Amino acid sequence: MLRRFAAAFAVLIGLVCANPVWAGPVLLISVDGLRPGDVLEADKRGLKVPTLRRFVREGAYASGVRGVLPTVTYPSHATLLTGVSPARHGIVGNTTFDPLQINAGGWFWFAQDFKVPTLWQAASGAGLSVGNLHWPVSVGAAGINWNLPQVWRTGHGDDAKLLAALATPGLLAHLEQARGEPYAQGIIEDIDGDENRARFAVSLIEARAPEFLTVYYTAYDHQQHIDGPGTAGAHAVLERIDSALAQVIAAELKAHPDAVIALVSDHGFAPVMRVTNLFRAFIDAGLIVVGPDGKVKSWEAMPWPSGGSAAIVLARPNHPALKALVAAKLAALQSEPESGIAGIADAAEIKGMGGNPDASFYVNFKLGTSAGSFADQAKGLYAVPKNKGTHGWFPGSPELRASFMIMGPGIPKGRNLGEIDQRAIAPTLARIMGASMPMAEVPGLSF
Repeated sequence: MLRRFAAAFAVLIGLVCANPVWAGPVLLISVDGLRPGDVLEADKRGLKVPTLRRFVREGAYASGVRGVLPTVTYPSHATLLTGVSPARHGIVGNTTFDPLQINAGGWFWFAQDFKVPTLWQAASGAGLSVGNLHWPVSVGAAGINWNLPQVWRTGHGDDAKLLAALATPGLLAHLEQARGEPYAQGIIEDIDGDENRARFAVSLIEARAPEFLTVYYTAYDHQQHIDGPGTAGAHAVLERIDSALAQVIAAELKAHPDAVIALVSDHGFAPVMRVTNLFRAFIDAGLIVVGPDGKVKSWEAMPWPSGGSAAIVLARPNHPALKALVAAKLAALQSEPESGIAGIADAAEIKGMGGNPDASFYVNFKLGTSAGSFADQAKGLYAVPKNKGTHGWFPGSPELRASFMIMGPGIPKGRNLGEIDQRAIAPTLARIMGASMPMAEVPGLSF
């Protein structure tokens, strides 16, 4: 009897230690485009990032995070907030589908496009106060007490008025007065913008001390697009982000000494040397008709690019002849070695990957090749990219692995979690906050 009791007690203790019960504040920070090796191999890569390295010493970390289709910012950040794939949460790309090119490059800014509840709502439902600064898909988000959403249009001065109108009433003016400087416009993605937002995050913590706060940094992704990953310019930006992170973390721990701090990224990065323009291919095939004004007049099949991949949407998805015609066109293009097409997924395969349910096909390019835009289709089928790095390919490539690190009460120090699924992060953070996300597609992590 005593032996059975001791064994049962040992199992119970093991479960409690593996999955401790939390109910406390969480700071969730995203560094767009942060590759695991940028932290885990920082010395080897010549990176001075003491704040990021602190997570490795004082907390747990993933060797890599396998992302979603496509591996771009908005779908990935939506998965980080929901624990489900793009097919379920509804944010299937960075930009909305705009076949007639009338939305001026509009992105999925509006949280009403979420088809499932978010961590913001879960935290609020658990009784926590919630803040957000610049996280993607946050305009009008439910569950947020103090919201500075990410949104922009042109960079005109009216963008600041737009943000003030969409943010929590009075919040932007209050923080700008407290800081004595204007808040960076959403279209500003460089390191100066990130450092400005870090200062505002500190002020938000000092003024409101939200018990769940999301903060987003974009400059590392921005610089890797320009210079390519692993370059001196990109490394210089990450080192400045590291200093900005230290300020926000210090403010959080001053406001909430018991806070758990999680740091994530959305995707990895790879160099890009070639562009293949599917718009040009479809125009040449008569699947897209362009008028004399250079705008789309009509279409039968339309690419929806996401960096290294592109969804293909059909005007009549249930029309067998159209589907066969597009499939044949894509197969012929793939047979040309210079196209750089690695594979073409059909609707069933897309569904299995949790990708865009409106896509009849999904083209995945080889690393080094990316999808061209409609604006550039006049340059021809093949072109040299203006940027030197990108992402957006199917999530299988190791180069596209994202990052996850976490430290705080109850988190073991120096624990390597191995490779994890991006969908596991939201239910993990919900559990730490004493909330739940029953719709998550995979279980949370055990520490």
